[in-house]
Amino acid sequence: MTDVHTASATHSAPGVLSRIFATGPDGDLGGHEQVVLCHDRSTGLKAIIAIHSTALGPALGGTRFHQYATEEEALEDALRLSRGMSYKNALAGLDLGGGKAVIIGDPTKDKNEAMLRAYGRFVESLRGRYVTACDVGTFVQDMDVVARETQFVTGRSPENGGAGDSSILTAFGVFQGMRASAQARWGQPTLRGRRVGVAGVGKVGHYLVGHLVADGATVVITDVSEAAVNRVRAAHPEVEVVADTPALLQAGLDVYAPCALGGALDDHTVGALGAAGTSVVCGAANNQLAHAGVEKDLADRGILYAPDYLVNSGGVIQVADEIDGFNFERAKNKATKIFDTTLEIFTRATADGVPPAVAADRLAEKRMREVSALRSILLPGTRRS
Repeated sequence: MTDVHTASATHSAPGVLSRIFATGPDGDLGGHEQVVLCHDRSTGLKAIIAIHSTALGPALGGTRFHQYATEEEALEDALRLSRGMSYKNALAGLDLGGGKAVIIGDPTKDKNEAMLRAYGRFVESLRGRYVTACDVGTFVQDMDVVARETQFVTGRSPENGGAGDSSILTAFGVFQGMRASAQARWGQPTLRGRRVGVAGVGKVGHYLVGHLVADGATVVITDVSEAAVNRVRAAHPEVEVVADTPALLQAGLDVYAPCALGGALDDHTVGALGAAGTSVVCGAANNQLAHAGVEKDLADRGILYAPDYLVNSGGVIQVADEIDGFNFERAKNKATKIFDTTLEIFTRATADGVPPAVAADRLAEKRMREVSALRSILLPGTRRS
């Protein structure tokens, strides 16, 4: 038996609905439009699909497969990630809203064809309001399976007409954001001669290391996975390896690149970066700021922060291009513009006297608000909803 519910109708745990429907300083941009709880008893699927905004178009965002400690933690992650996708897609100039899904479980043990196909049917049931793709714990081959049950999926394999591994342009976009950060901080758009620490060299991080080495940076890495570290060292034996993130923070970095899971920038980490004299933070991880106020702390310590959802948008640019027939060079050209947008955000932040994260939020919210308002223009053959 399979169940699909929207949170507004079925979930009444204390505090949950207030977080789903909470509005931000710009009104309805803060709350979520729809949260769907998915349960398929036959396969054991438990998933949450969170649609934050369709102001710009269908909500596009990946599916994370993760062993959450609690269902509450899974919901919190889905809400945070989907909101981030709205802002990411807006700043990337895409006509797409923000959504995200999480599947609760251990992807190394629980993932199988039947579960993925059951999930695909839930995505299809939303009739295009949500378009899925890869994320942590899901891969191109998984999207090929999901696509057997829904047309609303991207990030498929090239042999199935897809864009392939979106980590390629995610890393490229982060590198463009890092080049813009170098331009803003040191006057030259290059990391040559700079010491860059990459925390997490998995899907995206190992591609980023390649760009940095080619640009002439000295690269220091760490990862909880020995296999991930060994893969990077095999390709780039010149990189330095440290035991863990605390050791990386004390490695005399010019640039710190968090490329693992969210919440990487908390009070302790920012304090360590400031004490070590790190000048720039620019990485691929989503939701890097552990709580409100961290962005101000970074700015107060003289650390230039490139907003994560801005610089890591190359992947969503890649999979979005797949919707109308994928062309890698076209997608790469769009991802190259992350350099210009990052510089624009830094300029706006300086002019307005706010941290770059605040300037980025304002620009994304402005685009969502202005484009959403176009719906007031009645087109021939349509009815007002």
